[in-house]
Amino acid sequence: MKKIRAAVVGYGNIGKYVVEALEAAADFEIAGIVRRASSVATAQESKYPVVSDLAELESVDVAILCTPSRLVEKSAEAALKLGISTVDSYDIHTGIADTRARLDVIARENNAAALISAGWDPGSDSVVRALLEVCAPQGITYTNFGPGMSMGHTVAVKAIEGVKAALSMTIPLGTGIHRRMVYIELEEGYDFDKVADAIKNDAYFVHDETHVTKVDSVDALLDMGHGVNMVRKGVSGKTQNQRFEFNMSIDNPGLTSQILVAGARAVLRQRPGAYTMIEIPLIDFLAGDKEQIIRRLV
Repeated sequence: MKKIRAAVVGYGNIGKYVVEALEAAADFEIAGIVRRASSVATAQESKYPVVSDLAELESVDVAILCTPSRLVEKSAEAALKLGISTVDSYDIHTGIADTRARLDVIARENNAAALISAGWDPGSDSVVRALLEVCAPQGITYTNFGPGMSMGHTVAVKAIEGVKAALSMTIPLGTGIHRRMVYIELEEGYDFDKVADAIKNDAYFVHDETHVTKVDSVDALLDMGHGVNMVRKGVSGKTQNQRFEFNMSIDNPGLTSQILVAGARAVLRQRPGAYTMIEIPLIDFLAGDKEQIIRRLV
């Protein structure tokens, strides 16, 4: 069986875990890793080709984008214009629909497909929320994250001028309300209060209760653990008081990378265009013979 050739674009926390997940997937092979030009020279010991531009790699079927969310659309556009399908874990919820619409046009024009927001939230949690709504069309679902490290929020803090290192922890308060606990190491010469205000007014934090604390060492606080609790109470037909609950406790980058690899498999089974996870049949994310999967899981 011909293996899927995947390129890993970005080699931070997620990129490194994606490489591990690809190595564990029998139907994939790694075409190469795309890093910043300044980082390529330091990665020559890698057992895979390391380049600064996706176009330098040969025969790439799908690009797994492991860049910060605010860089995802630009990275996806570049890959799609090469005719390479993409998958990413874009996590700015309010921007998903518009980003999908813009990438849909580019993907169709270049006979490729894009799967956006294929992490665990948005992503697999979106699929669970959809299933709960199937079960109880009328009702409300509360999604409570944590406690744990939010990678998207942490990356957003690191991008703030004056921040040397950062960690953003999510603390659930119930009914979908969260507190953000942000710990930073400050660059020399910067005013803590001004940096803290910039963090609190960033789009990732402006709608949540956010506390910023200066620390000597962020590394001493790091914990990749995270989790989610989803509760829906609603109505099935005309039957009231239906209650559903979903829980998980996970290693954040470990789960994100696994879903990205499954998404890379699924996106190649779609027609040209841009998709979110709830638009793709679940069976397309699984490796193996479709008939055998149905016999095993149905």
